[in-house]
Amino acid sequence: MTAPRTSKKALVIGGGIAGPVMALALRKAGIEAEVFEAYEHSAAGIGGTFMLAPNGLGAVSAVGLGAEVGRIGQPVGPMVIEDGKGGTLAEFAGLADLPPGRLMRRAEMYEVLQRRLRETGITVHYGKRLVDAEEGADGITAHFADGTSATGDLLIGTDGTGSTVRTLIDPAAPAARYTGLLGVGGYSSHRLPGRAGRGETVHFANGAKAFFGYWGLADGSGTAWFSNIPQPEPLTPEQARAIGPEGWLRRCRELHADDVPARDVLREVDAATIETFPRLEIMPSVPRWYRGRMVLVGDSVHAPSNSSGQGVSLAVESAVELARCLRDLPDHTAAFAAYEAMRRPRVEKIAADAARTNNQKASGSVARMVFRLVAPLMARTVMSPERMLRPVHGYRIDWERRVVPVVPVVPVVPVGREGREGRAA
Repeated sequence: MTAPRTSKKALVIGGGIAGPVMALALRKAGIEAEVFEAYEHSAAGIGGTFMLAPNGLGAVSAVGLGAEVGRIGQPVGPMVIEDGKGGTLAEFAGLADLPPGRLMRRAEMYEVLQRRLRETGITVHYGKRLVDAEEGADGITAHFADGTSATGDLLIGTDGTGSTVRTLIDPAAPAARYTGLLGVGGYSSHRLPGRAGRGETVHFANGAKAFFGYWGLADGSGTAWFSNIPQPEPLTPEQARAIGPEGWLRRCRELHADDVPARDVLREVDAATIETFPRLEIMPSVPRWYRGRMVLVGDSVHAPSNSSGQGVSLAVESAVELARCLRDLPDHTAAFAAYEAMRRPRVEKIAADAARTNNQKASGSVARMVFRLVAPLMARTVMSPERMLRPVHGYRIDWERRVVPVVPVVPVVPVGREGREGRAA
C-alpha cells in the first residue's frame, strides 16, 4: 500500500513562467499550490522573445496547455547558419517525428498561464518579496518584505537567477555568472526574400564584430532580430537605460555595418521597438538543489545561457518532473532527491554546451574566421540534426510513469581555483 502523501500545500516563490507551470503541475498531482510574486503588479505585456523547443512544448502539454501554447507565436523552421556575408554555412531542419518549436513573446506565454491559473482557482499574490523562511516539524513559513507570512508543507523557488530561495538553502551557493555578452533586439520593417520573408526559416550569423539572429514574421510584416554583443564588463540597468534605444540602435548598426543582411535589417528598425538585456547570464553548477522543505526549480538552479535556446523549456520540464516526484514519493526528501537525480545531468550538459557557444560568440575576429571555415565540415559530422537535437528536443515526460526512489546525491565542497563542484553518491 502506498504511504499517504505528507506534502499537501506548496508555496511557489516566483510568478514568471516556471512558477505558474509548477503550480499547475502540482494541482494535477493533487497538491495545493499558491504563487507568490515579488513585483507589485503582473508582468502582462512585458518581456522579449524566446523559443519554446519541442521538449518544452511536450512539458506544457503534460499539464494541459499544449493546444493553447501551440497557437501563439510562430513555428520554428529550419535553422540556417550564415557567414555574415550573405553566404550559408549550414542548414539544420528539425527532426521529422517532432513538432516544430515555437518563437513567441514572453507576454503571450504569460497571458496563457495567468488565464489557466484563474480558471483553476490557483491564487497569485503580488508584492510578496521573500526575505526569509522558517522550518518547523510540520511545515515551513515564508516571510515577506511587507511583513506578511504564509505557511505550507513545501517552499519551491522558481525565483530566477537572483533567487532568494537559493541563498536560503545554501548561503554559499554560487550566483549567476555573466556570459560576456549583452543582448539587443527588436523589429524591422525590412522584408526578407524567399523562405526567410515568409517566416519559414530562422537565421544565425557570426558577423565581423557581433552575433546576429533574425527571422521573418509569419504575417510578412517585417523581421524580428537580435544581436549578441561582446561586452567584457556587464552594464548596470542604469547604464543600459542611459544609452537609450537610439543609442543601442546606433551601436548595432556600427557593429553590423559590414554584415549582410544585418545592415539591411537594421536600416529599417524603429528604435521604439528596441529591447535591451545588459547582462546575459548563466548559472554555474549549484551544489545544493534542496534542503529540508525547500527546493529549487528552473532558472534559480539551472539557467543555461540564451545560446542554448532551452532556458524556458528546461524550466517547465523541471517543474513538471518535480510534481511527478512529489506525487509518487510521499516523503518530500525522497521526492527532492529523485527530482535532482533526474534533472541535474541533463540540464548541466545542456548548459555546458551553451557555454561553449557563448565563448565562440564572444571571441575575436580570428576565431570567427576559423569558425566560418570549419562550420561546413562540422555540419556534416558533429553538428548533424540527429546528434545535436535528438538528445535535447526529443526529451518527453511520461506523466503516467511512476517515479521510484533513488540514492540521494550528496554535495561536496567545491575544489580547484575555478570552483568546480564534485558530487558523491
